[in-house]
Amino acid sequence: MNVFYEEDGGFKVGAIMSESEASLQVEAASGKRSKIKAAAVLLRFDKIGLNDFLPQAQTVADGLDLDFLWECSGGEEFGFMDLAREYYGAAPSPTEAAAMAIRLHSAPMYFYRKGKGRYKAAPEDNLKAAKAGQERKQRETAQIEQWSQALLAGELPEPIRAQQRMLLHRPDKNTIEWKAVALAAENAQLSPLRLLARCGAIPDIEAYFLDGFLTEYFPKGTGFPAIELPPPPSGLLNADVVAFSIDDSATTEIDDAFSVVRLDNGNWRVGVHIAAPTLGVEAGSALEQVVLQRLSTVYMPGNKITMLPDAVVEAFTLAEGRDCAALSLYLEVSPEFEPLGHHSRVERVHIGANLRHDAIEPFFNEQSVKEPESGPDYPYKQELLLLWRLANRLEEKRGKADPNRVERLDYSFRIDTDATGQRHVAIEPRRRGSPMDKLVAELMIYVNSEWGKLLAEQGVAAIYRAQNAGRVRMTTQPAPHVGLGVAQYAWASSPLRRAVDFINQQQLVALLDAETPRYARNDPMLFAAMRDFDQTYNAYADFQAKMERYWCLRWLEQENISEPTATVLKENLVRFDGLPLVARIAGLPELPRGTPVRLQRVGIDYLDLALECRLLSAGEPVALLPDEEEELSANEEAEAAAEAAETELASAATDTPPEAA
Repeated sequence: MNVFYEEDGGFKVGAIMSESEASLQVEAASGKRSKIKAAAVLLRFDKIGLNDFLPQAQTVADGLDLDFLWECSGGEEFGFMDLAREYYGAAPSPTEAAAMAIRLHSAPMYFYRKGKGRYKAAPEDNLKAAKAGQERKQRETAQIEQWSQALLAGELPEPIRAQQRMLLHRPDKNTIEWKAVALAAENAQLSPLRLLARCGAIPDIEAYFLDGFLTEYFPKGTGFPAIELPPPPSGLLNADVVAFSIDDSATTEIDDAFSVVRLDNGNWRVGVHIAAPTLGVEAGSALEQVVLQRLSTVYMPGNKITMLPDAVVEAFTLAEGRDCAALSLYLEVSPEFEPLGHHSRVERVHIGANLRHDAIEPFFNEQSVKEPESGPDYPYKQELLLLWRLANRLEEKRGKADPNRVERLDYSFRIDTDATGQRHVAIEPRRRGSPMDKLVAELMIYVNSEWGKLLAEQGVAAIYRAQNAGRVRMTTQPAPHVGLGVAQYAWASSPLRRAVDFINQQQLVALLDAETPRYARNDPMLFAAMRDFDQTYNAYADFQAKMERYWCLRWLEQENISEPTATVLKENLVRFDGLPLVARIAGLPELPRGTPVRLQRVGIDYLDLALECRLLSAGEPVALLPDEEEELSANEEAEAAAEAAETELASAATDTPPEAA
């Protein structure tokens, strides 16, 4: 005797070897023996071989009409044998009965399982819904296949094109559009990104990178909500100085300006004036929320996304010819440029000029400051020379002066668009530590250090940047910044461009006005703002570095540089000459660091921002600059942070934040 039984969600047959009241020992056609429960047995049969029974039953089951069976089954629970008797009109054969069980079991949409061999017909509404879902799935499967074939042929179906932003940057893997792309990519043995690029979904790689960044950090767009401007600050005293700023020609967020006044005692009073957008901004106001959400201006070659709305920037930027609200630090300086003391106050300052690098640097540079009296006159010449001498003294007091130091180059990017819409890049080198850079950088370091000290001494909460053992970090506790050589360092000089500076200015203004600070010590909101800023600022810097790398590669192609030169930094890592570009060269033989090499450009992959080159020739090694040696130390992470700290000196003088280390 044989049995037809249910096990593990399927049907099996076996010959009975032994039997008890609760279980049976059966042997399959393969010879495998199993112990099964008596309750699992659905029917017994003989006269049909084990190898033939299930195939015959399946053939019969395939011919059973599910809709007809559903109509015959009624609304009550039933056993498969009951329906088999009704369907066949007589005692069904074992094959027919097994076929009924197999058919019912295979159609959970029609029949709900209620136990071994027992079922209940699905309610009519449920069945209709299930059928509709099945039909939809079949249509979707056909659509996925159709789109997949089009993608494999290099075509971009319109529905895929309409969803390409989502597919490229934030794919929903449950959509049929993504499933079509994934299927085609698998068949083409490409990544989905490469497949979409091959089909023309990325006509502009610059726009693709920007779109990906905006999708991640500005999903609602770069526009600002409707914001009511804070009322013009009232009751401010007018400063008895005329100040001037020094910025790149593209700068619109002018945070800082300077003034110089000769005192009756023969000393000088140097004023550092910082824009004060915090005046009138109430806690929890819409403008403050914008600052805490944006956290920083985003920079990229040829573009930027400001932290504050244009109207707010316009209201508080230190624009030429205007009386502007400012937080000022006045430093008394001896004729020997020795700092004698300082004080701070909130006031209104007249801005006499916005000096621009490109207009002033031809006159105020490394050569002209050596013989200042022999050169031509230029705007604010005497003030600039005095501030430069003061900057040198401040650098000495920080312990960072080195007359033999050879400064590395920084680079600025300019992107122009011609009449045809074609974008062109100009990459212009600029040596760190120029008189103009040093002047601004040293005074900003002084201001940020002294205001950080004031906040710490008065017990007012603030956010500091600290560096120890090569690692730069944000903290709410004052701590030394070894890279800059100061006891504490609190960003407060760029409140139009960075949220940390905005927050620290809020605290400073409250302290100077003898009001309750916005943030108390150990305020969880201050910790949250610091954490959010640190993460976001680093992400913005990474994006800036990514776009600069893209434009470096574009420049190589634009200028048809087929044989670039570079210097070996470490192993197969080289720094290209005349560009802020570092890349690994596959197959480069082991060469000493400092070895100049001439390479052949083989190819550029803009999607991966990869440059393929091969070695043509190598020269004699030369000594790297000290900071280049440092960045190749064993602890690369710590060294990268130290590099970023050093970069702050140069970046303080520009409209560009420090490069991502």
